[in-house]
Amino acid sequence: MIRFLSKTLITSVAVLAAAFLLSDSVHIDSTLTAIFVAVVLGLLNNFIKPILIILTIPITLFTLGLFLLFINILIIELATDIVPHFKVDSWFSALLFSLIVSLITSLIERLIKNNQPEKNR
Repeated sequence: MIRFLSKTLITSVAVLAAAFLLSDSVHIDSTLTAIFVAVVLGLLNNFIKPILIILTIPITLFTLGLFLLFINILIIELATDIVPHFKVDSWFSALLFSLIVSLITSLIERLIKNNQPEKNR
């Protein structure tokens, strides 16, 4: 449960940062909305995205993995339909938003991992 909460908090920060960087095309009304977006994205990425990846293996292989970007856009668009007060203006903005959120989340998780003391064996 703590891992889920920490992952949600990290993703919420990333969502707020991405919305700030793309303020002309990504609109989030409040911090609570960002937390809700993080929860919905986490659920969609854990349950819907693997199904979409499996169903689209042939086209993903044909496009050398570039079709996965389309799946990321689709996940962001689904989140905009589910979360009130969260809006992304275009598919290109959704792509940039997903890339920025992924990058910032990875950076924060790496910083946290590097700052944790190593466990004695």
